[in-house]
Amino acid sequence: MSEYVFESLSGRNIPIVIESRRGSRNITIRPRVVGNPEIHISKPWLVSDSHVLKFLESKRKWVEKILEKVPQKCVLRDGDEIEFLDKRVRLIYCPNLRSNEFAQNDNGAWTLRVGGGADMFERRVRDVIKAELLKEIKNIIRTTPREFWPARIALRDTTTRWGSCSSTGTMSFSWRLAFAPRDVMRYVVMHELAHKKHMDHSPAFWHQVFGLYGFGVERAKRWLAQNGASLHRYF
Repeated sequence: MSEYVFESLSGRNIPIVIESRRGSRNITIRPRVVGNPEIHISKPWLVSDSHVLKFLESKRKWVEKILEKVPQKCVLRDGDEIEFLDKRVRLIYCPNLRSNEFAQNDNGAWTLRVGGGADMFERRVRDVIKAELLKEIKNIIRTTPREFWPARIALRDTTTRWGSCSSTGTMSFSWRLAFAPRDVMRYVVMHELAHKKHMDHSPAFWHQVFGLYGFGVERAKRWLAQNGASLHRYF
């Protein structure tokens, strides 16, 4: 647990993580707004924590502006509606249901029925969302030539990147992409597939991304930059 907290004007207590670095000449503030919000501060070795906290207070206006991007966590309950994979889905709790039921009704509306103990409601909803996202990612990958297909696909709950591609051929994706527009999620998939050919971000790499994704790469990148934090509002 952090020793210090930043009390925002909205009433939120944000943990402050202070790290001393030898050779550092300046105090650097890095608010993190994705996942569990924190304020990371690096400082020169001989600078006291009290001086760092005073410096942070002098930057309050700037920090508060960044913290406005931190989404309030939403607790899901029976009867709520959420959007994932471009579907608006009503959540229904059925205590006696033995397996989850995700289906589209005759009127076109989507429902997700989950059973089990009430304390497992959110976990079961999350499990269905992850399973549906994995199916969708696999469907997208199948539209590309086999030479781009990964050896393995993994879903993670990362806060610093939406996807990654290892040299062994494993591709990992943030399961929270399920809450992004499908075209944005598809961009992340194509981005990682392009790394099968280019393990860098050279002009040749971006040419490959455009070749796989088509028109709209910059729009998808911009959406993630502006709205990525909102994908962490649940769970």
